[in-house]
Amino acid sequence: MTSLLSRFNASAWVPSQAYDLLSDNVPADVLYKGTDFESLNFMERWWVNWYLYWGNPVVATGVMSFLLHEFFYFGRCIPWMIVEQFDYFKQWKLQEAKSHSLAEQWKATKYVLKTHIMVELPLIWGFHPICEYFGMATHSVPFPSWQTIAYQVVIFFFFEDFFHYWAHRLMHHKALYKHVHKIHHEYSAPFGLAAEYAHPVEIIVLSMGTIGGPFLWCTWSKGNLHIATVYVWIILRLFQAVDAHSGYDFPWSLHNWFPLWAGADHHDYHHQAFLGCYSTSFRIWDHLFKTDTGYKALRAKQRDEKASKKVDSESKKTK
Repeated sequence: MTSLLSRFNASAWVPSQAYDLLSDNVPADVLYKGTDFESLNFMERWWVNWYLYWGNPVVATGVMSFLLHEFFYFGRCIPWMIVEQFDYFKQWKLQEAKSHSLAEQWKATKYVLKTHIMVELPLIWGFHPICEYFGMATHSVPFPSWQTIAYQVVIFFFFEDFFHYWAHRLMHHKALYKHVHKIHHEYSAPFGLAAEYAHPVEIIVLSMGTIGGPFLWCTWSKGNLHIATVYVWIILRLFQAVDAHSGYDFPWSLHNWFPLWAGADHHDYHHQAFLGCYSTSFRIWDHLFKTDTGYKALRAKQRDEKASKKVDSESKKTK
């Protein structure tokens, strides 16, 4: 993308009331009135160039949001697809007896792409106007500090986890499960690409937890939120969702040193048993509402069996 900053004179301001910021070809003088470009870092200058290149903030935000979602979702899935092809990693596979062929993964990919285009793309296209309605900063620079981004993302994680817990439990009501949620449970041993393998209704409902937190925060804080922070949150949420469906629990997995984290170890049980462990990121709500008792019993049994096999193995070596 050719830099457009050199052609923009911030001092030559055109009154913003003469333009609709959601219309086509909004002048740079309106979008970046009074901005000190010399003080911007590399990413902020790239951000400005992106919005100047497209001219229309709605289009610029829509294209960026969709490309970002596709790049990080499928990009995060690729390592898990590679892991699935090596027997070495099966020692950490939660359901070792079950595997998925490339044909099955391709089937899931095609379905997910279809829902991304037919369901998520229209929602993403309306993202910018909704952000503006709630007072969220979009095209503006500079970005918030990393400390601000960090604490806001933590808030969004906890909000989404609480929302998802109850929405997910609702999806297991017999009426909704049969007609909506059953699609997501097509794979009793999940894999990364299955994270967004879901019915359109489920996609819309659960996305409210992902984006609802930022909108509520923006309303409560009177606009103290930048869309760049939301993008950081969405990227981390995508990573969490894909990893939770990976089917693998490594010694270095996050929950092994941060016990509140759910991870694949927690969510894999949900797919295996078709109930319980309804949360996404944390174990808090399942623990408080005792919807993880089956999970705890199974993992305790597995630990006992593993310890017993180890004792038997060592006993045979000494004979």
